[in-house]
Amino acid sequence: MNQRYKPNVTVACIVQCQDKYLMVEELINGVTQYNQPAGHLEQGESLTQACEREIFEETGLKLEVQDLVGIYQFSADESLAFLRFTFFTHISTFLETAPQDADIQAAHWFTYDEILALQPALRSPLVLSSLDDARNKTHYPLELLNSQYLKLAPSHNAC
Repeated sequence: MNQRYKPNVTVACIVQCQDKYLMVEELINGVTQYNQPAGHLEQGESLTQACEREIFEETGLKLEVQDLVGIYQFSADESLAFLRFTFFTHISTFLETAPQDADIQAAHWFTYDEILALQPALRSPLVLSSLDDARNKTHYPLELLNSQYLKLAPSHNAC
C-alpha cells in the first residue's frame, strides 16, 4: 500500500503599508533568506488564527488578516511538499516590529523592486508569486474558509 501524501500546511501573510511590504529575514542552515511572515498550521487552529499567530511571532505585530490571496502547492524536493494559504492585510501607518521568534533576524519594510532584487535570497518561489498575485489578482473573502468543524467529531469517519 502506498503511503498517503501529506503536504505540510503553511500560512503566510502579505502585509502592505503604502508602497511597501513587510518581509522577515531569517537564517536557515547558515543562509540568510527572506519571506513573508509565515509558518505551519498547528493543531486546533483555524487558518486565519495560524496566520495571525505567525505574524505576531515573526514581527511582534498583532494584525488581523483581511483577505485570502491564494492557495499554493509547492514541492521543495521529492519528500518535502507544502500547501500554502497566503493572506493579505493592509495597514495605513508603518509600525515598529519586534520579532518574538529567535529564528527571525529582523523584519523589514521593502518596496516591490527591493523584493525583486532579493529574489535569489527568497525562501521559495511562492514568496514572489503570491506577492504578484496580491498586487494583480482578485483577493478572496475570508468567508470562503470554514473552520466550524475544528473540534473532533464524536465518532464520524474522517473525510
